[in-house]
Amino acid sequence: MRSVGHECVSSSCRWSSAPSLLISFLHSNKMSEVENTFRKFAIYGDTSATGNDMTGKNFSKMCKECGVMDGKAVTSTDIDIVFNKVKTKGARTITFAEFQQAMKELCSKRFKGKSPEEALQAVYGLIEGKEPGSVGATKATKVGGVERLTDTSKYTGSHKERFDESGKGKGLAGRQDLTDNSGYVGAYKGAGTYDQTH
Repeated sequence: MRSVGHECVSSSCRWSSAPSLLISFLHSNKMSEVENTFRKFAIYGDTSATGNDMTGKNFSKMCKECGVMDGKAVTSTDIDIVFNKVKTKGARTITFAEFQQAMKELCSKRFKGKSPEEALQAVYGLIEGKEPGSVGATKATKVGGVERLTDTSKYTGSHKERFDESGKGKGLAGRQDLTDNSGYVGAYKGAGTYDQTH
């Protein structure tokens, strides 16, 4: 007769309670979330990346954005040291298994005073469900002198000729003197009136 929660593993039987089954389920669910985040950060900024391995730059970005690197207990130097420690010799990237090893190394530094298992779960809690942000994306600056310098209505001289009233560039017509083969001098106001008067 088998009871609920009983498993046989390699000829030795062990009893497991329902809460530990629940914990293992939650742990596997959490790991899939962490692996998902790992893959998102692994392909960030690299169109040819498969998502199976992560570069040091992306590892550092992930630790920074997820809050693993706090600048006090865990610094960018710690992140780089751990990355180089877990990666295989001569490699430039780490796999998910090596990433897990790196998190085990970092969790005790980040959450001092917690047990290794609690610290690891806390680190995974920071990481799961996160996506790489484009925080440093280039934006048009509107600071002090820049706005004044890019306002086309204030342009003078030959630069003024390159833009119309709305500030839109005229393109080639604004940069080159186009030849006028009409037979009149440039900017002559009465062009095309000779035939009407004679």
